[in-house]
Amino acid sequence: MLTSVWVNLDILFPRPPDVPRHVIETGLDLTGVVQGRLHGRFPSVDGDWYGIVDYEIGYADGRRDKLHLVDQLVPFHALRKRT
Repeated sequence: MLTSVWVNLDILFPRPPDVPRHVIETGLDLTGVVQGRLHGRFPSVDGDWYGIVDYEIGYADGRRDKLHLVDQLVPFHALRKRT
């Protein structure tokens, strides 16, 4: 079953607060929330849930091309159902 979700990149790719930032203008923008499509659900041995999600990440320079990620394992706490 395909479910539309929001993927919180800030949760998925946390940046440690004590690491200096080195801006690469053509790099991926791993912040904010992006649209995704959840198409699988799996529990871990510890009882946490993970989704199999397709989503896209944009570039910091605003180009139209995006990095298309397919069948990514994403923890449920980084997902929210789109309505």
